[in-house]
Amino acid sequence: MNKRKLSVSVLLIALLITAAVGVWSAQAQSSETPRLATLPAGAAYQPRADEIRLAQMYQEVTPAVVYVSVATRFGGGTGSGFVIDEEGHIVTNNHVVESAQYIGVTFVDGTILEAELIGRDPDADLAVIKVDPAKVPLKPVTFADSGEAFVGQQVYAIGNPFGQEFTLTEGIISALDRSLTSESRFSIPELIQTDAAINPGNSGGPLLDADGRVIGVNTAIMSESRSASGVGFAIPSNTVRRIVPYLIAEGSYAHSWLGITGATLLSEQREAMGLSEGVKGVMISEVTHGGPAQKAGLVGAQQVIATPLGRLAVGGDIISAVNGRPIEKMSDLITYLEANTLPGDTITLRVLRGTETVEISVTLLPRP
Repeated sequence: MNKRKLSVSVLLIALLITAAVGVWSAQAQSSETPRLATLPAGAAYQPRADEIRLAQMYQEVTPAVVYVSVATRFGGGTGSGFVIDEEGHIVTNNHVVESAQYIGVTFVDGTILEAELIGRDPDADLAVIKVDPAKVPLKPVTFADSGEAFVGQQVYAIGNPFGQEFTLTEGIISALDRSLTSESRFSIPELIQTDAAINPGNSGGPLLDADGRVIGVNTAIMSESRSASGVGFAIPSNTVRRIVPYLIAEGSYAHSWLGITGATLLSEQREAMGLSEGVKGVMISEVTHGGPAQKAGLVGAQQVIATPLGRLAVGGDIISAVNGRPIEKMSDLITYLEANTLPGDTITLRVLRGTETVEISVTLLPRP
């Protein structure tokens, strides 16, 4: 009798549990968010020919681009770089790696390798680092002749702005023959100005032409906020092609040094010195004591005058040609010395001294 009551009780409990589960299941189903249809999409996008070409260029070049990360005594930083040969040499900016105690590079396939510093040139803001070529397939870049660059030319930057790896931006060459002062206080000449977005982290990465050839090395931006403002600068490829072999072979590059402080001759200076408007060149305001110019007998400004433009030096030698090449502005002189001379070379300057034109030979020295 007791067993029968127990069985009935168990059966009732089971029925109650089943009913409760059924109620819970029905409530759960009723509370589910109904699945709605996805909004429709249009027909598949058909890329334009120029978009396809750009995408192909990006795919072809990015294996040569690297993300550079450095550890220093006081922290670290990031930048970009690119492979230039099958021996593992990578070009980047000097300011990216100059204080590094550890340098790591990341390739687009995710490979991370430690790199060693091979050479650097603070005056040109260039450096060469190297990875073990046996540890990763290497696909070097191709260089363009930056002497053929022109304002309005389409260019592209690939780099790692703000640590966002392998970012592509595009723009045009906005101007040529720009100059900036390096950390060593000497001018870097012939810079390419571009409106392609360049931000912190792009430093050392390639500026490319439409064929994917390196036309410059992104090095700086002009922005108070340190973010893209449409005014970026790249070291021209011809400068890179000239200097990098020395960095690989010798670890450094010796820039020739004339030993003057000067500027492009202005009309106010011509007027004060009684010169015709046709006189052009570089006014020497000061010669460095013991430098090549002083040893050769070049003369700096004799006085300073007040003008609407401020105080200007007058009365110094005016350089109008170097080795027969006309010089109209300071950048002409800097560019010629950078591209055509090395320490130890002797150059001939055509100099206007008062009303007399003289030829003066100067033997250049390495920059101090």
